Amino acid sequence: MPNIEESPTVRGVYVVTPDVHGDERGVFIETWRREWVPGSRDMVQANRADRQAGCLVGFHYHLKQADYWYVPFGTAFVALADLREGSPTGGSVLTLEMGPEHGHQGVYIPPGVAHGFYSVSDMTITYLVDGYYNPDDELGVAWDDPDLAVVWPGSDPILSGRDQANPRRADLSPELRPRWTG
Repeated sequence: MPNIEESPTVRGVYVVTPDVHGDERGVFIETWRREWVPGSRDMVQANRADRQAGCLVGFHYHLKQADYWYVPFGTAFVALADLREGSPTGGSVLTLEMGPEHGHQGVYIPPGVAHGFYSVSDMTITYLVDGYYNPDDELGVAWDDPDLAVVWPGSDPILSGRDQANPRRADLSPELRPRWTG
């Protein structure tokens, strides 16, 4: 049975350290089960992204969609920020390193929690989502927002135009501010 812990830093975020079964042929890892995360919905879409070392993706967040991230190759520095108004952990930030050298962890990210990662090395990230792609629910906040105060690795990250243009959390319009639903 994998080790599954709800983060005390950001409520509703679950970090999963799966069991790794291996022999001379390689390894087998069960990376996701819905029953591991209380209240999670069925994941309906799987995505994969390959990133070169030095890329920074995020912060992105959704009002309706949850994500489950897993890094099967390389190392990602992951930052999660609780943007949900009324949340008991509102404003808190959780950081962790993910990848095979860091226990093969997966992380469940509920709606309203901003998520971003920095490619410490060339890497692959897979993510499951509980809703099909919806451009109206693809939101962002500045990766370098001083109110979130994430200390990212590296000094000059490679960013997309979208990630360079995201607003600060304080500048989000009221309809784009996630709310804690408990």
